[in-house]
Amino acid sequence: MTNVKTLTKRIIEFRDAREWKKFHRPKDVAIALVLEAAEVIEHFQWKSEAETKKYLRTNKAHVAEELADVLYCVLLMSHDLGIDILDALDRKMDQNEKKYPVEKAKGNAKKYTEFQEMF
Repeated sequence: MTNVKTLTKRIIEFRDAREWKKFHRPKDVAIALVLEAAEVIEHFQWKSEAETKKYLRTNKAHVAEELADVLYCVLLMSHDLGIDILDALDRKMDQNEKKYPVEKAKGNAKKYTEFQEMF
């Protein structure tokens, strides 16, 4: 398994060898991220749960490619903005654990701001 630093280095080398950094302004990479995420969604749009399971039996590699494109954008953007993405995710999980304590969040999809209405 490749680690995040190795993947990021490969992405930067790929980009720099093609002299694409001038096109990779944060706004543009953010737009690319949204577009790539939309391509993930296309694989599931209009499909029931059963249809999705059947679809994934033969199309999982295509979904994986789209997810890889999303990760590419995330790693590129975090590198260019000087963000340690693993540290950022760790901090975000700490926040989520406080916002969504098991005793309030278990088994429901409500946003944390709605918990006070529940109890």
